Amino acid sequence: MLILSITALLILVGIWYKHTYSMDVAEHIEHNSSYYSQKLLIATQGSEFKNALTEEVIANYKNDSIYINVIDVTALDKINLNNYNAILLLHTWENWKPPVAVEKFVNGLSEIQKNKLVVMTTSGQGTYKMDEVDAITGESEIKNMTSISNQIIEKLNPLLKTENTIN
Repeated sequence: MLILSITALLILVGIWYKHTYSMDVAEHIEHNSSYYSQKLLIATQGSEFKNALTEEVIANYKNDSIYINVIDVTALDKINLNNYNAILLLHTWENWKPPVAVEKFVNGLSEIQKNKLVVMTTSGQGTYKMDEVDAITGESEIKNMTSISNQIIEKLNPLLKTENTIN
């Protein structure tokens, strides 16, 4: 009976943890014309912080001739990376590792494709990241939004061949 109670408690804690800390599916959004030569893919997860960060990046480039495609990280396997000059990957560290779709995507990249990649990894401690990539790390705190978006834009500008100043 004790083992059954402990098992039930662990299952309930697991369900609570998944419900409390799991990410929503990010909404698919497109900005500007897909005919522009400069193209930015933003693959993200749905959360208040990542949605706000995505909006900051879009706002920074909205007046430039840059096509921006926002997808959920689970759709990464459906994307032709050759169509993009830069890829911004926003994800959360879940259960001591990146989401399966993110890990599979990054592990499948060539070195040339990794050079197009800008990664922002959030975690509770704000320090976790995949060893395979040079990632910006931090906690999902809105107060850090400007600093993190500035770091992202500084890394994206050379990939998008823009001298865009940070807003």
